[in-house]
Amino acid sequence: MAKEFKISKSEGVCGVCGQALQPEEEIVALACSGEEELLRRDYHRACWDSLGENTPADDPEVLGVWRTRVPRPEEKKKLLVDDSLIINFFERLDGADDPAKINFRYVLALILMRKKILVYEGMDRRDGGVEVWKMRFKGADAIHEVIDPHMDEDKIAQVSSSLGEIMEGDFE
Repeated sequence: MAKEFKISKSEGVCGVCGQALQPEEEIVALACSGEEELLRRDYHRACWDSLGENTPADDPEVLGVWRTRVPRPEEKKKLLVDDSLIINFFERLDGADDPAKINFRYVLALILMRKKILVYEGMDRRDGGVEVWKMRFKGADAIHEVIDPHMDEDKIAQVSSSLGEIMEGDFE
């Protein structure tokens, strides 16, 4: 059975200067691979910009980078994710062999299919009965392989919730 997918909460401080992130402030957020969970790192925009070409954005452990705003404490959480961010996560997880990352990439593929961005082209069966979906981005020829981990609805909902936690940035 695949391990549960966990995401660290925002620490509420800038990863460069260590100062607290303030409500309504625009920030840059990262999701990175970790030993036991995805790690979230946040940065003041000015601190991020001051890093110039030395930002961690191109580090292979970084799965996604996005700009967001720190919510007010009383603000209801909402999830609005840019398609390019989902695509970026999907592409960065290509070739992952960790079961949690395979599950996460599978859910991203389902989201991209629902948005009609990713097109299902067929399925291959590999050694051990592993099913691999052949997919391509609409308007492109390159084929992307997605392992079907045969997740039940509860597991898909759990991984989808994890995606929401990453994007929302839990500042509580």
